[in-house]
Amino acid sequence: MKRREFLRYGAAAAGAFVSLDTFPYHLYAASTPKNPHDVVTLGKTGIKVSRLAQGTGTNGVNHSSNQIRKMGDQGLADLLVQGVDNGLQFWDLADQYGSHPHAKLALKTVKRDRVVILTKTHANTEKEMWADLDRFRQETGTDHLDIVLLHCMLVANWPQEKAGAMHVLSEAKQKGIIRAHGVSCHDLGALKVAADTDWVDVDLARLNPAGVAMDADPATVISVLRTMKQRGKGIIGMKILGAGQLRGKRDEALQYALAQDVLDCFTIGCESPAELTDLMTRIPAASTRA
Repeated sequence: MKRREFLRYGAAAAGAFVSLDTFPYHLYAASTPKNPHDVVTLGKTGIKVSRLAQGTGTNGVNHSSNQIRKMGDQGLADLLVQGVDNGLQFWDLADQYGSHPHAKLALKTVKRDRVVILTKTHANTEKEMWADLDRFRQETGTDHLDIVLLHCMLVANWPQEKAGAMHVLSEAKQKGIIRAHGVSCHDLGALKVAADTDWVDVDLARLNPAGVAMDADPATVISVLRTMKQRGKGIIGMKILGAGQLRGKRDEALQYALAQDVLDCFTIGCESPAELTDLMTRIPAASTRA
């Protein structure tokens, strides 16, 4: 390898900013295709999921999202079923997105044991967390949830703010109500604390090559995620397409995510059946582009 090539590879491997206009495809190309339906294990949780999770919360606020607003209740449910029919066995839900009832509709067609359900809560206290667990299970029509995350950690002292909710989730895990718990982070300090907190089984982290809608530059985030990975935590990537800002560079952003050994899998929210079909074709092609 020539010195110039070596230096370029070193920067890419370290997660430095990458130009999407002159993207070095060959540095990220896999030798064999990586597929959205590939089965991977989330850290040490033992939970097996598809490489691609179906997101349901694009611009998700006030119990709604682009998916719900564009497709309606049955439309989103049908999209979840379409994903499962294509091997996507991982649903990314949240109370904030309002997507629990849509999962319940989809589960009228999909058997519960065919899908891993992740959801998120804003609960702080023990009382709030028990109430959310009861309500979430009722809304999804299930007796258990696979993964529950504390949603959108914005400060480094989140373990103190969320101590009550964390205690309940630990108890719920022991009782089999959930299988794993963790956090989604929207702040570098919060992300670093998640890496150092034994309680975190699973982390949902923002990562893309352009640093769009991320907690810090790609190299910094990847260094924290590497620590997480070494400690056995499951890591799910989000904002792979920069909250939609990188849609014009989907192949580059996808190849970048697929090449990151710090990510077990990632979530993307499609907003139509056509988008999902396109993504299912695009991911394996992007993974090997050289």
